[in-house]
Amino acid sequence: MRIGMVGYPSYGGSGVVATELGCQLARRGHQVHFISYDYPFRLDDCRENVAYHEVSVPSYYLFKYPPYLLSLASKLLEVASYEHLDVLHVHYALPHAVSAFLAKQMHPGRLAVVTTLHGTDITLAGREPSLAPLVVLAIRESDAVTAVSHYLVQATREHFPVERPIEWVPNFVDGDKYRPRGDLQLRARLGEPGERLLLHVSNFRPVKRLEAVVEIFARVQVRLPSRLLLVGDGPDCPRARERAAALGVADRVHFLGSQERVEELMAAADLFLLPSREESFGLAALEAMACGLPVVASRVGGLPEVVVEGTGYLGDPQDLEGMARAAVEILQDEDRRREMGAAARRAALERYAAELVVPRYEAIYARLAGKGVA
Repeated sequence: MRIGMVGYPSYGGSGVVATELGCQLARRGHQVHFISYDYPFRLDDCRENVAYHEVSVPSYYLFKYPPYLLSLASKLLEVASYEHLDVLHVHYALPHAVSAFLAKQMHPGRLAVVTTLHGTDITLAGREPSLAPLVVLAIRESDAVTAVSHYLVQATREHFPVERPIEWVPNFVDGDKYRPRGDLQLRARLGEPGERLLLHVSNFRPVKRLEAVVEIFARVQVRLPSRLLLVGDGPDCPRARERAAALGVADRVHFLGSQERVEELMAAADLFLLPSREESFGLAALEAMACGLPVVASRVGGLPEVVVEGTGYLGDPQDLEGMARAAVEILQDEDRRREMGAAARRAALERYAAELVVPRYEAIYARLAGKGVA
């Protein structure tokens, strides 16, 4: 099939899922066309059966802000028409699903649209009164709608007046790429012998509570020699640096920026921290689990669907001391930590392996396009 894949190209869960899904589909023989304002993060991992189409946004003196929604709609129409797409799969309701709706209205033939809801398009942006009607429109006018967790399916139904089916299709992980590695040289570069390595990966936005990550680490560091690896970038980076300095751990907190090979860092670490205020799924936690890391995180949103018993610890997001205590208990018993890590990898692959999830998207595409799966 010919599939248009639309997502944010930046460092974040929805964009990562869109890119990883497109690459998985390309490896399975489909032609995948990525459409965005910039080259998607992680797209370098796949070369065959993929194309990238850049959305250019015109500058016009009457536009106070760049009209990305309209430019994207025009580009979707262009690619769908000239590449004879069977389906457009848009990740995130705003603005992607709305742009897809406009493209569908302009398309001379039939253009099937699949919208995947990822979380903040429902739990944050979608609850803004001025934007909520657009979310309803996007959901109502899509040919199929999926959500990445049972929690998000329910949250969508609770907050928006939509009665149409919303299919649960979870995020997934490539178990060959995300796996334990035993890279002692990398570990030696990251910390001293005997030190525990704690890891956090995100887009450093307020919902991820980066300062809380630093505070949990500071409590752990008092009890066990440790280092904190922060992977990503975003608006909360300066405040996290200030908090680390105020707590006296700045020399043990390493800001590594955005990393292409985050799976290697995950495999070198001992524990993953994710004390988010809200998570619709927790893709970074799933990837860490596949690498054999126990996870200490908040019991919010869809995280309990991912971090199940025996694979880590879930606590009240405000109970930073409780999370720190759980982290210490895991880290000070290496045999237990390894057992939890092995259980985390098993849980990740038994429920969320790419080979289990990607065919579910293929089946949706085939149903809408009236074609068999290649």
